Amino acid sequence: MQAINHIEYWLLLVLGWAVCAFMVWAFIDCLTRKAPAFPAAGKLTKPAWLLLTGLPAVFSTLSVLGGYGLQLNFLMYIALIVTSVYMADVRPAVREISGPSRW
Repeated sequence: MQAINHIEYWLLLVLGWAVCAFMVWAFIDCLTRKAPAFPAAGKLTKPAWLLLTGLPAVFSTLSVLGGYGLQLNFLMYIALIVTSVYMADVRPAVREISGPSRW
């Protein structure tokens, strides 16, 4: 039973780092996009998306650094959904209008 607990812990820790990297990537991508492209694409403003992608990135990083791995509670599900919406819907629309990122 102890071995299963260790495997579960390490699996959740690795998944936690992957989710954390995904959220940080979304935040950095949002940071590098031009602000006028967001309303032009019919999306929320850049500061709104920075807030919606930045807070989950910070909280997931703190969770993983705290050794909790992937604690998929209700807030983490919401954060993962919001980040996924940015990456799947907002990012392509903004990228189409503004071109590649500034960096």
